[in-house]
Amino acid sequence: MGWNPRLEQVAPFRVMHLLEMAQAREALGFDVIHLEVGEPDFPTPAPIVAAGQQALADGRTRYTPAAGLPALREAISGHYRDHFGARVDPARIIVTPGASGALLLASQLLVSGGDRVLMADPNYPCNRHFMALAGAEIDAVPVGRETGWQLDATLIERHWQPATRLAMLASPSNPTGHTLNRTALAGVCEAVAARGGELLVDEIYQGLNFDDAPLSTAALSHDAFVVNSFSKYFGMTGWRLGWLVAPERAVEPLTRLAQNVFLAAPTPSQHAALAAFTPECREELEARRATLKARRQVLLDGLAALGLAPDVAPQGAFYVWLDISRYSDDSQAFCQRLLEEENVAITPGVDFAVEGGERFVRIAFTAEVARLEEALVRLARFVARS
Repeated sequence: MGWNPRLEQVAPFRVMHLLEMAQAREALGFDVIHLEVGEPDFPTPAPIVAAGQQALADGRTRYTPAAGLPALREAISGHYRDHFGARVDPARIIVTPGASGALLLASQLLVSGGDRVLMADPNYPCNRHFMALAGAEIDAVPVGRETGWQLDATLIERHWQPATRLAMLASPSNPTGHTLNRTALAGVCEAVAARGGELLVDEIYQGLNFDDAPLSTAALSHDAFVVNSFSKYFGMTGWRLGWLVAPERAVEPLTRLAQNVFLAAPTPSQHAALAAFTPECREELEARRATLKARRQVLLDGLAALGLAPDVAPQGAFYVWLDISRYSDDSQAFCQRLLEEENVAITPGVDFAVEGGERFVRIAFTAEVARLEEALVRLARFVARS
């Protein structure tokens, strides 16, 4: 008996192999600079850790309701109101085990065999895989400078087919770090609604915006599905906590799915996350955002000096999507050689792009400025030999 044939649609995440290689080199004593993994290098803020420890000390380890702690759903609703001007009823918020839990719920609710899903190419590969596992066909639409590296209303109108059920986008995006402004995002909402489809927006990197104030699709549409996470901006990667904002019509089936798929998100993590919305924590998180913005500039300036500046600077997240075609047409080999020869770990573009990924790499500026500057020195030596 073979495995579920849908698993053939799930490609391996090549960066994990690269990470293993980097860790093996470190074990041998090499000084490896890690710019490959999409995880902030900051620790979880102290107020969140303290709240989690208190929850454990108080014995708050029993199951919560499937949709999450009522107090946390209220806090998330207040977050939308205070920072994005969005009126989101707490009843429309489903707390999940990481954003991946939210994506799992959304994929199982929204698509099935024969449905088609529009996505930008490149994008986060797990987005494609969740939809493929639900039986959908993926239409990966190539994006570039002309559309700000985003799936905009024009592309949606051009590529929508009779069987298209869902458009999915991300702002800020992984791997490019690019965003949609309010006008463009409103246009996407209108284009999807006009075709009777569903819209799913990945806002996992929301808050990590460097040029414009962050915004949420939830402020523009009550019909869109919006995924978010405590991992990136809030620094809670290992706590495995995210959420899904859903239209009112979808709350009951999503709750039913949550009850059966994961029962509830981790209880101590939910209690800890309540502290994420305090003024003390917010001040620390904003200081970290400023640090990331400064790192972005160091990296962009260094790449420009090497003639490798991206065509459009990333506006959010903590990534630079870099065209390396003048040096290589094999991003996986490029990354492996860079690691072996200069001990700098970055991610091959083939992890993210269905087409053209062999010409790109992703660099995460999740290291201190001194390490970024050293990585640039090593990269300069490497490309000089290429």
